[in-house]
Amino acid sequence: MTYIGAGMICSHLVNLSLLFGAVLSWGVMWPLIGDLKGNWFPSSLPESSMKSLNGYKVFISIALILGDGLYNFLKILFFTVRSIHYRMKENNLSSSPDGQKRETDDLQRNEFFMRERIPIWLACVGYIFFSVISIIVIPKMFPELKWYYVVAAYILAPSLSFCNAYGAGLTDMNMAYNYGKVALFVLSALAGKDSGVVAGLVGCGLIKSIVSISSDLMHDFKTGHLTLTSPRSMLLSQAIGTAIGCVVAPLTFFLFYNAFDVGNPDGEYKAPYALIYRNMAILGVQGFSALPQHCLQLCYAFFGFAVVANLVRDVSPKKIRKWVPLPMAMAVPFLVGAYFAIDMCVGSLVVFVWHRLNSQKANLMIPAVASGLICGDGLWILPSSILALLKLNPPICMTFQSS
Repeated sequence: MTYIGAGMICSHLVNLSLLFGAVLSWGVMWPLIGDLKGNWFPSSLPESSMKSLNGYKVFISIALILGDGLYNFLKILFFTVRSIHYRMKENNLSSSPDGQKRETDDLQRNEFFMRERIPIWLACVGYIFFSVISIIVIPKMFPELKWYYVVAAYILAPSLSFCNAYGAGLTDMNMAYNYGKVALFVLSALAGKDSGVVAGLVGCGLIKSIVSISSDLMHDFKTGHLTLTSPRSMLLSQAIGTAIGCVVAPLTFFLFYNAFDVGNPDGEYKAPYALIYRNMAILGVQGFSALPQHCLQLCYAFFGFAVVANLVRDVSPKKIRKWVPLPMAMAVPFLVGAYFAIDMCVGSLVVFVWHRLNSQKANLMIPAVASGLICGDGLWILPSSILALLKLNPPICMTFQSS
């Protein structure tokens, strides 16, 4: 029900892209590559090996994600630089006082926001304080990540955070994951074979967290600016929420980890991005030697497809653009499977039929119905995890498997 509800909220393009990726991968590519067992890869290898069929699934997914991420990263960077250039040009040209008049509401918001602004010395001291803590604690938790890598990350983080926050403000797209991927490849290559995987993953999480939270915080501050909310109270609320999250998030993770089979590729909670990022780190350490035979050529093809698909969507007319698939959405079923793509498309079908029957009522009710499906399914997770921890199994279980 969660995926049906999500499909009702997501656009038809996302859902159809998921379905297209599922059909292309599980309906065409994986059966064809599987028939080449013994030719492209040894038949004695288990399917979970990165040198067998699973390697094609993982690395082709990575190629789609990297192609889509690189294109959007460069696009956001271009828009950011162009916007800064235009703003500097406007500031140089605007000289008349009449051109600088603002609405009364904007002046009131600006005055209130600046009166309650956070002192710059507090921001600097806080950043240095938490940086020192991270430089000391993170290498002790993960010895593979040396302290000087953490120092370099915190030196680069402010400039990366500014670029990401500015770009997210222009386009509403948070590119923190792409900054994290760059850090992952760089740190994996620098740390070497012995500790490159762990160092790359930890460094990726560090950069991604810093860059992402800065963008989210700018969104919150902008909302506070529009609603005449004190930025100091917002920062205090963020700090309290972060402190609570430091306790709740690990407890929630270990509840899931102990109650369910997290990470099992055949289970309910596959954690596909854990596998993707781990193999990105392996690729950064071992290079292309980590790929199975002919996988590199396929990765090139899908990387190029991701770039071309995004380019076509940006330059083509609207009637063509709306049917160009999203490479990022296509990449997920390549690894996870086709089951949830079908559920998402069922959600789109429900929305389509509802709009045909009563469009006005559909616009009002679809968000509520979708939220109810997602929340109802999500609320069952807590009692389900408790029952799993108590080793209580249902008396009857129905499953469908291939013959």
